[in-house]
Amino acid sequence: MRVLACLAEGLGIRATARVFEVAPNTVLQWLVEAAEQLRAFSAYFLCDLHLKQLQLDELYAVLRDLKAGEISDDEAIKRLERSPYWVWTVMDPTSKLLVAVDVGSRTLAMAQHMVHQVTQRLAPGCVPLFLTDGLKDYATALLTHCGQWMHPERRQDKGPRPKPHWRPLPELLYAQVVKSYRRRRLVGVTHRVVFGTQLAIEQILATCGWTINTAFVERLNLDLRQRVAAIGRRVNTLCQGETGLRDQLALFQVYHNFVLPHASLRQRLLLPEATNGRGSAKIWRPCTPAMAAGLTDHVWSLKAVLLYRVPPWPQAQAR
Repeated sequence: MRVLACLAEGLGIRATARVFEVAPNTVLQWLVEAAEQLRAFSAYFLCDLHLKQLQLDELYAVLRDLKAGEISDDEAIKRLERSPYWVWTVMDPTSKLLVAVDVGSRTLAMAQHMVHQVTQRLAPGCVPLFLTDGLKDYATALLTHCGQWMHPERRQDKGPRPKPHWRPLPELLYAQVVKSYRRRRLVGVTHRVVFGTQLAIEQILATCGWTINTAFVERLNLDLRQRVAAIGRRVNTLCQGETGLRDQLALFQVYHNFVLPHASLRQRLLLPEATNGRGSAKIWRPCTPAMAAGLTDHVWSLKAVLLYRVPPWPQAQAR
């Protein structure tokens, strides 16, 4: 439990092995075994979600490829910003819930995969507001999952028949935050409404006092770099591959959603509670993203998560 807690707090595998005086392969094996339980735990709780808005983003990561021998460690660090591997994140800015996280290239196929994960975890009929950066692949992915295939009627008796096309659902709202850079410096930010109307989007955000932005998911990316050692900035701790990074991300997702209370989510108690000793009375109740989203009513410990027996859910029958 303590080894996994150190990994969840951002300590690398080799550093954790030195602290507890065990072999690095032992720490890695414990992480692999725990990742299976953590994925099942997340899949069981993160379902039928009723969310009003989601922010999506991606951040780069360097993965070491020792078997293929394509690049050395020093070259990998130099080519950090041109890495083909990206960590994709989807979060609810209201509850800070990390809905989905995965690793892959920055392509349309990966955008489709992430949007598919999100739609599988949302409640039936729930279409939240989507906010992303300027990546064009998000629009196609959202349109194919939250749209309908339309066959236009012919306007003329002669001539070719109009081609069918995707049309977004009336309730689909999607906006982009497009950032302009010059010499690696931010010089401008523009907002682009892709699906829906700007008035409808502003009405949803006005309930929280916000405007169109992706600040919350970008803040989450900072937490990822601080708590997942393999994707931290300016470090020489590189992951061996996508599988190892996915295991660390599975640990981060559960730790972030269920174990770690967030100061911005704390709830004021109706009556102050006395504390031990001469300390002041307790007036705040700690709250995790899972509690804010209504998935649980208490703060979980990492031990309770790992020992939790995930009930079986209906599986598709093989034919």
